[in-house]
Amino acid sequence: MSLSGQAAVLIWHNVLGEFRADFHEWHNREHMPERLAIAGFRRGRRYRAIEGEPEFFNLYEADGLEILSGPEYLSRLNSPTLWTKRVLPGFRDVARSICRIVHTAGVGQGGFVLTQRFAVPAHQCEPLTKLLSRTVLPAVAGRPGIVGTHLCQADEVASGVVTAEAAARVVPTIVPSWTVLIEGISAASVHSAGTAVVAALADTSITSPIQTAVYQLENCRENQSVA
Repeated sequence: MSLSGQAAVLIWHNVLGEFRADFHEWHNREHMPERLAIAGFRRGRRYRAIEGEPEFFNLYEADGLEILSGPEYLSRLNSPTLWTKRVLPGFRDVARSICRIVHTAGVGQGGFVLTQRFAVPAHQCEPLTKLLSRTVLPAVAGRPGIVGTHLCQADEVASGVVTAEAAARVVPTIVPSWTVLIEGISAASVHSAGTAVVAALADTSITSPIQTAVYQLENCRENQSVA
């Protein structure tokens, strides 16, 4: 099983302690069901960090970028519920990208995922896309315990749209441009695979830090019309 669809929303964030219990109930009972009721959304997952930060990582898979920049999703983003307005001020260290799924392959959905965020010089985008999607990630996919490898690249225009939900978070939002996701059956397996990716990129022109974290799955929900 690879990522479902051709686009994804990737969100990393922390939550202030006094908002934490309310955040989990909101995300489980309102936010994920609301998102997965949107036509073209396929699956949503929330993870919690066991290595690195921020503490939470959220992954939503969709049919394509037209869904993630379309009127139904934007309407939800611009009409936050009362519960949403109550929870979002507790968000901190938010990073969010609306991405094209450039490469995805795998044999299942892992209980652990490693995320790697970094920037790539414009003149190196094409060769590094080829390196990762044709060589590095296929090799990583064959490592023991790995069930999925994915490369996501941000759409800067779609990611940069300012909505009512973004305003309610009260903190600036970072837009990671490139993200590698590695799914596996254990923290050790994805950590080892991530180290291999960093080693493979060491001789390239990437000069920005590769921000790495390992997360464990907390909740997963599918669009019932798709399921």
